[in-house]
Amino acid sequence: MVIGACIIELEMPGLNSLKEKRGVLKPLLVRLHKEFNVAAAEVDLHDVWRSATLGVTTVSTSAAHAQNLLDNLVHWIETNRPDLEVIDHYVEVIPFSSEAGS
Repeated sequence: MVIGACIIELEMPGLNSLKEKRGVLKPLLVRLHKEFNVAAAEVDLHDVWRSATLGVTTVSTSAAHAQNLLDNLVHWIETNRPDLEVIDHYVEVIPFSSEAGS
């Protein structure tokens, strides 16, 4: 089993309040879950109107699959959400052994 984790830094130009920010992020997070079967949340910059840091994670049996899924997710945001600018992203795939908890 592997755990894939991704941090995505977003710029959201044109927003004028935290309420507008939440209105943009909430549907995005729901859509990422539906499209990619991942867990996603805003993990930093909660009080900044035009920036957000998202954390996204997936569990897989293959490191390559987890890496590809998260790379495709970032590309999906760049392609399907032109109102958002991906400033940076970082993907880490962590091998997890069931023996570690024994």
